[in-house]
Amino acid sequence: MPDDQTPHDPTQPKETGTGARVERQDFKRSATSVKRQREVIEAAIVTARKAPGQKELARRQATLKWAKWLLPSLALLLLGSIAIWPEIDRLMNANRAALTEVTRLKIESGNLEGAVYRSVDVHGRPYMITAKTAHQINEDRIDLINPAADTLSQGGEWLYLQSEQGVYMQHEQLLDLKDEVTLYRDDGLMMRGPIADVSMHDGVIASDSWVHAEGPFGVLDAKGYWLSQHEGIAQFRGPGRFILNDDRNGPHDKAS
Repeated sequence: MPDDQTPHDPTQPKETGTGARVERQDFKRSATSVKRQREVIEAAIVTARKAPGQKELARRQATLKWAKWLLPSLALLLLGSIAIWPEIDRLMNANRAALTEVTRLKIESGNLEGAVYRSVDVHGRPYMITAKTAHQINEDRIDLINPAADTLSQGGEWLYLQSEQGVYMQHEQLLDLKDEVTLYRDDGLMMRGPIADVSMHDGVIASDSWVHAEGPFGVLDAKGYWLSQHEGIAQFRGPGRFILNDDRNGPHDKAS
């Protein structure tokens, strides 16, 4: 090797036969350094992220479990509410009407205005007792002002009784009427008297005072009577007067 040949500097361009080429070793080192720094940062982030504990995992599992059942249930509930909404609206309107009826009633000092009592007799036929005012005396007795009773007979005839005052015994289902007692039947019979005792359970009406009756048959006056609606029996106690509509011989006094 010639003495005047100097060593080659790696930072200087290397001469070759085809021309000069510059190799940037500093650029390669810089790119590698950036990559390593990025890896260090990512590793630090991963290390800083805490793994969930047992309680956190249990909470997440419970949340997922509830969500799995809750969301489909809410969807079914929504679809069901859409399907039954007409029925719900009908019930709401019915309840609103019932509330309006209840608010119409007034309770003052133990008095109930617009009282209504409903039940069935021994034959299962319904009856209803109404009154302008009802006063509860005890657990059994109720005093009534302007009471009225609706019931049905064995043959299906409608029977209606009313008076100015009355007493209703709930347990015995007995209705005692007084002061202008009037009885109507849908076949045209009308009876008037001062008192009447009605067994709503047995369908029996009785009175030991005078009675005046008018109907398709004619006119009848008696000192008392006993009527069985379900057996179709009527008994009158004399002396009395019985006038038939087709009786041309004049009135007859008859005792029964």
